[in-house]
Amino acid sequence: MENVGKKRSRPRRSFTAQFKAEIVELCQRGDRTIRQVSQDFDLTETAVREWVKQAELDSGARTDGLTSDERDELARLRRENRRLREDVDILKRATAFFAKETR
Repeated sequence: MENVGKKRSRPRRSFTAQFKAEIVELCQRGDRTIRQVSQDFDLTETAVREWVKQAELDSGARTDGLTSDERDELARLRRENRRLREDVDILKRATAFFAKETR
């Protein structure tokens, strides 16, 4: 009785860039809707919509988001920023430690 009305969560899957590109091409051709393509290939409609949106951003057809290159750069800069903040924190602690030792 506990599972009544609950959807079973789908396990997370990963897809190659080539597969995503083929799905996007099918959607952009206009023969079938995104919903039909997602059902035919057992994909979530949300994922297919995101793939199509990202392809449009990358091609310049849309300008309301980040391209894949910009997303990669942003992720790299965030990682670098986090590492630098950790380095600064360590140096602050070391400075405080050695300041106590010299008194």
